[in-house]
Amino acid sequence: MKRIESQIKHIPYSQEQVYAKVSDLNNLQTVADKLPSQDEMHISIRNLRCTTDTAECDISPVGRISLGIVSREPFKCVKMETLQSPVRMTAWIQIVSTAPDSCKIRITLDADLNVFMARMVEKPMTQAVERLADMLAMIPY
Repeated sequence: MKRIESQIKHIPYSQEQVYAKVSDLNNLQTVADKLPSQDEMHISIRNLRCTTDTAECDISPVGRISLGIVSREPFKCVKMETLQSPVRMTAWIQIVSTAPDSCKIRITLDADLNVFMARMVEKPMTQAVERLADMLAMIPY
């Protein structure tokens, strides 16, 4: 198992506002234009479809990925797992209040990888987790 954690990101919105956005995967549709392009990370994301609890898309060169929310701890944490993926992964978005109108977040990703695969994909996975955290820190809530 390989664990990757993002840097802590500060967000100028309340913990409740951030939780409301990240706990509903339908909101991914509104931030899809902020996803990294193929030129930046050598991947492309197409056919994004979301519901409140699930999101799926085609990621080139990986294939079809589907993930779902498996637990919500109101205002503090959203936990997701892959439903369809070449690699089993679990991700948490942790949210901690720092003031009435601000909070901080951290994304943690656990991927079920053997040692050889972990060495090959550690850097791109770390970059992807950091970019996702950066994107969450920049969007309006």
